[in-house]
Amino acid sequence: VEGVGDHGCEYMTGGRVVILGPTGRNFAAGMSGGIAYIWDRDNIFSKNCNMGMVDLFPVKEAGDVLELKTLIEKHYQATQSTVAAHVLKEWEAVLGQFVKVYPRDYRRVIEEAEAIRLGTKEEKAAK
Repeated sequence: VEGVGDHGCEYMTGGRVVILGPTGRNFAAGMSGGIAYIWDRDNIFSKNCNMGMVDLFPVKEAGDVLELKTLIEKHYQATQSTVAAHVLKEWEAVLGQFVKVYPRDYRRVIEEAEAIRLGTKEEKAAK
């Protein structure tokens, strides 16, 4: 989407959201799952985010970068959005302006599952 009002992603429990515009106040209140990527070009998003259950991260992990770009490309293909076109054209310059909103408990569960998956692979390789 290209902007949301107050209480965006309130009580979000799963999925992915990309916001290519402004957000209102109280973003992520009660957000327990899923991931939101916010284009924070004015570096003010943290003032609008309810930090009670989430942490904010730069979008640097290769998987996050790929997911974000793919979602923006799909948005552009479906809508011919001039905002999405600008972001894609200026990708290297704007990527650092994106923020990943990641619920703490959801992150813990994902990281534990990944550790188990990697541990299982290591055990199989050792046998």
